Amino acid sequence: MVDPAYCQLLARYNRWMNERLYAAAATLSAAERTRDRGAFFGSIHGTLCHLLWADRAWLARFLARPYDVPGYGATMIDDFAELARERDATDTEILSWAGQLTQRWLDAPLRYARKLDGRVAELGGWVSAVHFFNHGTHHRGQVTTLLKQAGVDPGVTDLPLLPGVSKVLESGDR
Repeated sequence: MVDPAYCQLLARYNRWMNERLYAAAATLSAAERTRDRGAFFGSIHGTLCHLLWADRAWLARFLARPYDVPGYGATMIDDFAELARERDATDTEILSWAGQLTQRWLDAPLRYARKLDGRVAELGGWVSAVHFFNHGTHHRGQVTTLLKQAGVDPGVTDLPLLPGVSKVLESGDR
């Protein structure tokens, strides 16, 4: 079962990976970041915008507040420096949300209006949280591939390499 500690870990991973991907993307020119590479949201920049848009949409649902930014966000913010600042602010909010999360919230249903068609949907809170983090991982995977195709190595992306998650043992500790 999903618990608050799981969400807190994934919130940390989310921030760590976003910081690394934005640093890698910053090494590209604006033309390379915004070049249509045939991805679902076109470019590296478009995919990063979508991910920010979706994270904010889900946070609004989680925090029961309105979110009226239209249509999947692929062109939400044109300036990369501004996009990076907004990403950082949103990641801070995700960490705060996860830090205050309770098992009761995760066990309760979450009711929200879907952006796709405006219909009301209901999911378990824990399913919503899993989707939230899974969605981010999915699109960061796309960005990782697009960066690699652009000649930028984003480095390792594995959760066990998140600082503080695993411990490397000395040869005598094995």
